[in-house]
Amino acid sequence: MTNEHNVLVLHQVPHQGSPSDVASAISDRIESIEIETANDYNDALDRISRADIVVSRRLDSTLLESAEKLRWVQALSAGVGSYDLDQLQREDIVLTNASGVHSVPIAEQVLGYMLTFERNLHEGIRRQNAREWRHYRAGELRGKTVGIIGLGEIGQEIARVTDALGMTAIGTKRTPEELSHVREVYGPDETLTVVGKADYVVIACPLTAETEGLIDGRALDSMKPDAVLVNVGRGKVVDEDALLYALRKGQIGGAALDVQAEEPLPTDSPLWNLSNVIITPHMAGATPHYWDRCAEIFAENYDRFTADKWEEMRNRIV
Repeated sequence: MTNEHNVLVLHQVPHQGSPSDVASAISDRIESIEIETANDYNDALDRISRADIVVSRRLDSTLLESAEKLRWVQALSAGVGSYDLDQLQREDIVLTNASGVHSVPIAEQVLGYMLTFERNLHEGIRRQNAREWRHYRAGELRGKTVGIIGLGEIGQEIARVTDALGMTAIGTKRTPEELSHVREVYGPDETLTVVGKADYVVIACPLTAETEGLIDGRALDSMKPDAVLVNVGRGKVVDEDALLYALRKGQIGGAALDVQAEEPLPTDSPLWNLSNVIITPHMAGATPHYWDRCAEIFAENYDRFTADKWEEMRNRIV
């Protein structure tokens, strides 16, 4: 059976991938599908008028207005802030995201951050660079409590891997419910309770009107003096000025920040110079299996799209 749909992979692809990477992963899972790839923005403008399915990292208003036949957009990210959701809804265009593809690598990166602080590995690296052979103290994660702000797919994977190490996971969820590997689940209005109990506070929630600035001075004051803040969600969930104050004054033990309020993080940001801070460039979701996981979501949704079961499409946003 030949493909009845015109599928276009746009030129902007995350994690240093290429449109051909995406197209190849999809073709491996769907027999006889024909996929076009755009090499640059002008090529995308030329091709998108023929496409009824678009796979993309973002879709600006000019491309959307040119997409005369578009019926479904598969985002290559969990975040959909770069899409005009209202216009997609008006045009009756389905939007699905890639929620879930980042869970494993982000959970492993969170574990890496926690081990770095708990085992004091950054001090070991500093002493190695100084060619200094001298012992230093280290702790254990077993028996510690991780407080996860946002128990979605990523948050639950973090709970799973930390449970395997003997840690206790607690956290917040928009609609509290019992979850595997999580000892206590609270509503968002009890964020201060979670951060106050945790040895490691992990931000894994999306940026919304409700979560912007959620971790403010009051929340940081509620943390234990040796607790560590880990942010793999969005930078603006944390009040960066309040965080800098807490780090400088020793109100908290440290911070691991994969995301920042402004990205790239400005070269003159004081965060670069703090010895109790780890900075990574918004790459916690990076994995060699990224395209395979995106393609699995696309293939599942393609079957439902072609069967006119749009309401059953996985990760549907619009």
